[in-house]
Amino acid sequence: MLTPAVRMSVLQVADLRFGYGGDTLFENVTFTLGSGDRVALVAPNGSGKTTMLRILAGEIEPDAGSVVVGRDVGVGYYRQSHEISAQGDVLGAFLSSFGEVMQARDALTRAQEAAASGAASALESLAQATDRYHLAGGDELEHKIAAIATHLGFSDADMSRPVKTLSGGEQGRLRLGTVLAQQPALLMLDEPTNHLDLDTIAWLEGYLTDYRGAVLVVSHDRAFLDNTCRSTMELGRRSFRVYPVRYADYVVLREEDLGRERALAERQRDMVAKTEDFIRKNIAGQKTKQAQSRRKMLSKLERIDNPEDVWATADRVAFRFAPAARTGDIVIQATGLGAARGGRTLFSNFELLVRRGERIAIVGPNGAGKSTLLKLLADRGGPEDRGVVKRGTNLQEGYFDQHLGEVDPTLTAVDNVRTIRGDLTIEAARQYLARFRFWGDDPLRVVRGFSGGERSRLAIAKLLLEPKNLLFLDEPTNHLDIPAAEILEEALVGFEGTVIVASHDRRFLENVATRVVSVRSGQAEVYPGTFRDYEDSRRAQPARAKREDKVALQKEKAAGASKAITDDEARRVKYDAQRQAARAGEKRKRRIEELEAAIASSERELDTLRGKLKEAPTNGWEQLTKMAHDEQALARKVDAMLMEWARLSEETA
Repeated sequence: MLTPAVRMSVLQVADLRFGYGGDTLFENVTFTLGSGDRVALVAPNGSGKTTMLRILAGEIEPDAGSVVVGRDVGVGYYRQSHEISAQGDVLGAFLSSFGEVMQARDALTRAQEAAASGAASALESLAQATDRYHLAGGDELEHKIAAIATHLGFSDADMSRPVKTLSGGEQGRLRLGTVLAQQPALLMLDEPTNHLDLDTIAWLEGYLTDYRGAVLVVSHDRAFLDNTCRSTMELGRRSFRVYPVRYADYVVLREEDLGRERALAERQRDMVAKTEDFIRKNIAGQKTKQAQSRRKMLSKLERIDNPEDVWATADRVAFRFAPAARTGDIVIQATGLGAARGGRTLFSNFELLVRRGERIAIVGPNGAGKSTLLKLLADRGGPEDRGVVKRGTNLQEGYFDQHLGEVDPTLTAVDNVRTIRGDLTIEAARQYLARFRFWGDDPLRVVRGFSGGERSRLAIAKLLLEPKNLLFLDEPTNHLDIPAAEILEEALVGFEGTVIVASHDRRFLENVATRVVSVRSGQAEVYPGTFRDYEDSRRAQPARAKREDKVALQKEKAAGASKAITDDEARRVKYDAQRQAARAGEKRKRRIEELEAAIASSERELDTLRGKLKEAPTNGWEQLTKMAHDEQALARKVDAMLMEWARLSEETA
């Protein structure tokens, strides 16, 4: 399915089913992963994605079906909840999965402490402990871990910090680092970007692109899925779909599949209705035998249900802004803003003029000061912060805290709403919360038992209870599933007020932001234009630096720097490079020709299948259903080949 035969099988899942009580969460889940596969598992919040990963990790048992992990296959599982031991330091936590190295490191630490006495025996023990640590691969492992830790935002000094001093976000990054350091053959990641900044997400994408093992990702970050995963699996209650394409293409293909499946189900219902009408009219007449034959046919007919649309319910969340007063043209005028934390300057002498209707994004690395700047602009800064923020007229402000501090975990969802609107009855509050996908008894549950996504939706529900014309949003999509994030985007784009938002969700920023403020390296800068413009500008900087370095290197070589190669060697290297490029080009051309032939053949077969499907059903509906499934599988195959053809053609051009 997902894995070519030449690849090593890492994981085989067959007919998996799981539920709670009598409620089935998912069933008939079958797929295979091989080394090199990078696959996204998508579905709305509450559909069982995390449960699926826990089953694959062997933490819980399925109700039915089998999970077979390949022999000698190591499994690494990054969870949304971070179970990090509070004992020891950060480096020890990174090394915690390597038992032999940890034992050698502990022995080395004890030997170092004993050697402080200066005794000859203690010094000899230290030398032996050092050798054992080297032989266990401790030095090499530390170098590898140091590289991963640096990309995840841990400095050399951080490696000796006690784990118990880390923030929640830091613990999340540490847990991710410990899993990546293991380099397991099967790597499962559950919302890995939640606590990462844009730079770290970009690094993780590159790391996973070159990863040799199999990778299974659950994430609400659409850009991350597109850049990382080559296949997409959709988990439903009674359906499981596999598409050999990235997430953005999956969205298009699934809509086409659903349309065809709905049409097929409708055609069968029409046929059944006409057949039943014929039976009623003729069961006692001259055509009794025909009527009886058709009744027997209907009794054996496998009915085609409407296809399951797993995103339909999730799309019913409604983020609507109540009409608010019109603000003046100038909403905020900030001058001389500055802040420092722990003796480190975050930004200084920053100025910003915000006009009505703007949607300004604040971006930057973790710890750079994004949330601090947002708070200063929202008049929530600390007494030690500097600068003046003048506010416009008729402002009705709302603030979304990424830590969801506006939500009281000791109250029910209904009571949380009524802390803002005490005039609402319980029933009115429940009706309001239904707009945010809180149905049945959910509004009467205590918030402490809510998931992160449910708390985020409740926080947004409280924010929208009253009219607002100026919104400050700190990571608003962190716990939202993909449909909720997309609906929030649409609401903000249509919002007539002003928005200032800190976020690391690139698709959200691309769709919402009209201007960007970058906070990094002790300064804040304003970039005119959209988030895409900002990204293009950022990418151009290292490209220019790389070109300059290349020119300098060429000059150095021309000047006769050490290790310069001879003319003969240069010609040989050039010839080898040209020969390799020619071979690669020929290989691409052959593959393009193979794809063109396969695409043409498959499209002819597809046209034939679709022609048969359009005809009235003269054969059994079982055969027609099989033809529909064959058509969908062939359509996905053609789409995948077309994308590969386009990529290879672009490389050849």
